[in-house]
Amino acid sequence: MTTAPPDDALWSGGWYRFARRLDSPNFGPRPADAVVDLVLLHSISLPPGQYGGDEVQRLFTNTLDWGAHPYFRTIEGMQVSSHFYVRRGGELWQFVSCDDRAWHAGASHWRGRDNCNDFSVGIELEGLEGGAFEDAQYEAVTDLCAALAQRYAIRHVAGHEHVAPGRKQDPGAGFDWPRLRASLAWDTSVFP
Repeated sequence: MTTAPPDDALWSGGWYRFARRLDSPNFGPRPADAVVDLVLLHSISLPPGQYGGDEVQRLFTNTLDWGAHPYFRTIEGMQVSSHFYVRRGGELWQFVSCDDRAWHAGASHWRGRDNCNDFSVGIELEGLEGGAFEDAQYEAVTDLCAALAQRYAIRHVAGHEHVAPGRKQDPGAGFDWPRLRASLAWDTSVFP
């Protein structure tokens, strides 16, 4: 069984000290032999293309009013979560301890392994798949990835589009992978 690393100045029980905490009920334990080594990037906005509201937080906490917008009827009843959510201005929210399994990847496969939720940390970026992201979001993701690598055995960073090709397209063509690689100064083999 893999045990969680000890808490430190950045982490407490899998919770990042610099994120705003809002607990989601949508999580479970990781498999006993799981090694958290993948950061998985997504994009989300609710309704699509609208920013600044609390609908994403409500979706991840099962409190979204399904009747508040016609689009919400198409996702009614979904029970999903992500470990983190990065707003357009760089504000960072956390919904699930990184020591636990969040429900963000769905049916997925990465480098010979299925069920990416088992071994990944999910980060949702407020935005549209294929759209551009803000400087503050890149800064927040860079800082978060560096902090994750201090606590977990991060060896890979990928997008939802890479682990569920044909089913998902986020974060999409608007995400600047070379920028993230340069900011982190990690080996290119870590990235898709």
